[in-house]
Amino acid sequence: MFAHRYWIWIWYGILAIGVIGFAPAIQWARTTHWKNLDEVLRAFGTICTSVGMLLLLYEVQPTLGYGLLILALIIFVVAFMWGRRVEAERKKPADPV
Repeated sequence: MFAHRYWIWIWYGILAIGVIGFAPAIQWARTTHWKNLDEVLRAFGTICTSVGMLLLLYEVQPTLGYGLLILALIIFVVAFMWGRRVEAERKKPADPV
């Protein structure tokens, strides 16, 4: 593979971004009573994607690597749907009393 070592470093960088983003997302979710669950899911999806790609690049556990990539895809779709639902609820006009 062309520039194999560079791809490994790139995915370690993306993993670091995911881990760094996951901690504040959890803290923010705790203070907002988990209203930003989509942010938490996106950070977790980034971590799953990075670990899956690193497993594939190191050729350690290809089955687990592909499994993590499929899990990450599912997580990103759920995060997108959750974010759209929350945004629609936020834009919905309040009921007149």
